[in-house]
Amino acid sequence: MAILVAAGRGLRAGSAIPKQFRPLGGMPLLALSLRPFAACDEIRQMILVVPDPEEARRQLSKWLPSRLPIDFVRGGETRQASTGAGLEAAAGASLVLVHDGVRPFITPELIRRVLSGAAEHGAAVPLLPVQETLKKVGPEGRVLGTAPRGEFALAQTPQGFRREILEAALNRAGSEGYEGTDEAELVERLGRPVARVEGLRENIKITTPEDFLLAEVLLTRGRGEVTVNMRIGIGYDVHPLVPGRKLVLGGVEIPHPCGPAGHSDGDLVCHAATDALLGAAGLSDIGQLFPDSDLAFRNASSLDLLARGWARIREAGFSLGNLDLVVVAEEPILSPHIEAMREKIAGTLGCEPGQIGIKGKRGEGLGFEGRREGMAAHAVALLVPGAEVRKT
Repeated sequence: MAILVAAGRGLRAGSAIPKQFRPLGGMPLLALSLRPFAACDEIRQMILVVPDPEEARRQLSKWLPSRLPIDFVRGGETRQASTGAGLEAAAGASLVLVHDGVRPFITPELIRRVLSGAAEHGAAVPLLPVQETLKKVGPEGRVLGTAPRGEFALAQTPQGFRREILEAALNRAGSEGYEGTDEAELVERLGRPVARVEGLRENIKITTPEDFLLAEVLLTRGRGEVTVNMRIGIGYDVHPLVPGRKLVLGGVEIPHPCGPAGHSDGDLVCHAATDALLGAAGLSDIGQLFPDSDLAFRNASSLDLLARGWARIREAGFSLGNLDLVVVAEEPILSPHIEAMREKIAGTLGCEPGQIGIKGKRGEGLGFEGRREGMAAHAVALLVPGAEVRKT
């Protein structure tokens, strides 16, 4: 029996989506953490401890392994309470593994080592030796001394226990109001031995935005080369020009006798950019999110629509690599306004202007652009899953 604890909110991961459901390698992180257990014949059942069982089942349904029965259980306010909820649902299990749902790089071999250690000793935890020098630090940041690193090790999961031992450890901690940092600590408080098994260096716990970047590297490396699973989207928009309408491009109002017709302000640069970004994230396009049948978007600022679309993309766990745009218009000359457009778009996306490219091209008398009947904009966006980019 394996219990995957994934009931936290994951605030340090820098996303409105709980980190266990953020995409990694094209699937939710928690779904990725399930796979090594599904590949291990010794695991006959799994329990997922999550914030909302029905919603979790919906989000994970297409990735659930068919071999294993999987139960979804609502978690508690603390890690310890969530482990207790999972154990209560694990009726009939003699050996129990407890695993962080945001550690996707375990292997069936590690699972078997922990199971074997728990069966022999009653409790087992995977440990890694400390490689760096350990310093003891005072409350004001002053170094107080050096610890002998040979006496310390880094704990990982899954941690394995005979059911009755883990149950006794949880009951005692609960009766004493004690909150441990992991299940092995609670067993240690019983005076029971906890066996050490060899951990796995790649078995990282994904907590911060930087951890997601490292996870992408670990997930996609091969043949001695490292790549990052980036996402590319393409956007395009076109508008006819009508007299007396404001010309707004990239959030910048440009003096001109004609402007693009449209339900919103007609800013085709922002429209193309929004579609490229949404496409890279695999989300609905701008027309579905902000339909021209909705009066709420009549004469709306397209820069504001870009911001709203970008908020959805960030919630899906992506940040910007770069955005490149080409505007095709016979007139006016756009070069004097390019820098202001870059600043506006960068400010909206919370990135550096250097991540935004904008080029103006003439129609050279060809097509509707060349005949001054309309303008077009093309966009290509590169998104990076899991990264956190802040404007400095």
